[in-house]
Amino acid sequence: MKISLFGATGNLGRECLQQCLEAGHELTVLVRTPDKLPTAMRNKVDVIQGDALLFADAARAIPDGTDAVLFAIGVDEKSSPRDLCTDVTRHILQVMRNKNVNRLVWCGGGSNIVEEDVVTFGARFVRWFSEVFLNHRHTEKEHQLALLNESRDINWMGIRPLQMKAGAKTGKYRLGFNAYSGMSKISFADCAHAMVAMLEDDQWLGKAPIIQY
Repeated sequence: MKISLFGATGNLGRECLQQCLEAGHELTVLVRTPDKLPTAMRNKVDVIQGDALLFADAARAIPDGTDAVLFAIGVDEKSSPRDLCTDVTRHILQVMRNKNVNRLVWCGGGSNIVEEDVVTFGARFVRWFSEVFLNHRHTEKEHQLALLNESRDINWMGIRPLQMKAGAKTGKYRLGFNAYSGMSKISFADCAHAMVAMLEDDQWLGKAPIIQY
């Protein structure tokens, strides 16, 4: 598949990049600073230098013939611009419509409760903690999820990790709507594994299950 990846220089994005290459996908990545990509990876992908907050740059990063978009942009509570994910998502969705690209895989957050969720104590705790201490990140992902839910013409799906950490890819995790523990941590590598698998699997269309061990 021909994939456009946003957020390739972050912890999750680098894992998505590596696992997409291992799966044989062709990649276009949009980065502000190409030198942040490992040289071994940079030489295997089409690198577009630019800023996804600019519509023209987002459009260049989704070339004609793209099969799907991977959204791995994270939100830094202190340094990320307000409305980062919201504005970039609007750009991406519009470009996808313009170019007839119909598949998007996204990473949200465990504090974003959806109607399918079994709302456990853990889920309520994560939401409370995020609203109080990580409000920027929580609000961004909440707005992004709302945009996706409104986009009925786009085949989107994603994951909602409660907390991400460094660690190896195991390929052994649960996807579903019951946050058994609000303190559950999962590796960036396993989150990327789930996202890359969704590129070719329709099981979670229009859904964003919680991912946890």
